[in-house]
Amino acid sequence: MSDKNQRQFTLSRVMTVLLIAGGVSLGGAAQAKELNFAHVYETTEPYHEWALWAAEQIEKRTDGRYSINVHPASSLGKEADINEGLQLGTVDLIYTGNQFAGRFYGPIGIAGAPYMFRDFDHWQAYADSELFKEIAQGYQDATGNVPLAMNYYGRRHVTSNKPINTPEDMQDLKIRTPNAPMYMMFPEAVGANPTPIAFAEVYLALQQGVVDAQENPLPTIKAKAFYEVQDYINLTGHITDSLITIASGSLWDSLSEEDREIFREVYMKAGEEITEDILQSEEDLVAWFEDQGVTVNEVDTTPFREAVIPYHTGEDATWDQETYDRLQAIGQ
Repeated sequence: MSDKNQRQFTLSRVMTVLLIAGGVSLGGAAQAKELNFAHVYETTEPYHEWALWAAEQIEKRTDGRYSINVHPASSLGKEADINEGLQLGTVDLIYTGNQFAGRFYGPIGIAGAPYMFRDFDHWQAYADSELFKEIAQGYQDATGNVPLAMNYYGRRHVTSNKPINTPEDMQDLKIRTPNAPMYMMFPEAVGANPTPIAFAEVYLALQQGVVDAQENPLPTIKAKAFYEVQDYINLTGHITDSLITIASGSLWDSLSEEDREIFREVYMKAGEEITEDILQSEEDLVAWFEDQGVTVNEVDTTPFREAVIPYHTGEDATWDQETYDRLQAIGQ
């Protein structure tokens, strides 16, 4: 090899090393930064389907700078685990309930309290409100992590092997709840026995009689097939529930302002679509469950609500009176 060719070969190798080190392939395209989105829901549910859609949109809109791997069905851990992972930076994005986020910043848990909202419209008004923006900023200030969107999860109902019509019917009932205090407020208020069990283990716990009952929205009761091992769906509607899409602080700090706007826009759009899908499912599923031979029991929720309301500002509340009053005044 001539000296000239040797110099050209050496220069070529140096340039290749520099390009690879700088995250550029030999074809000239930037290598995608891989991110992990974790959640506990099934692949058939809208939360997963729209998380996949969002991943595609973000990769497209950032010209391939970010590639998001979506991990469903607790594959990266239970909900408490993925919240911890967000803090540790081992996951980049999650869906989580307000109650779990409330472990890190108490006021955000208010949206997960039983009978906190009058109806869906009240919940939607809160999700769009200045109050939620302030609470989300408080969570960000406390944790470094950034709430990007609210996603409607549905109204939670009690399933059981006996009809439940009054709070007395829940006395001493062993009911599975997620492992967060706000989920336990409703059963405690009506004299039931809340029993935290990991989401992935609930079906077997019901089937084997480890617990007598559980509570979830209609789409989740279908997706997790709880109706197969419970005779009654009692329409208690005790929590108008939602999930928050949250980005880790380490991810957010690494994004440009332009990319931050892309992430926020995409996940807000996904949240709107999830909400529409869940609303439609709630409308359709009563008849579907009845076709499966399950008894869907209409419930007068007034006595249940009356039992719970004193707890809204009791010792378990993680928000102050002003926050509570502002939320109750929304939409009135």
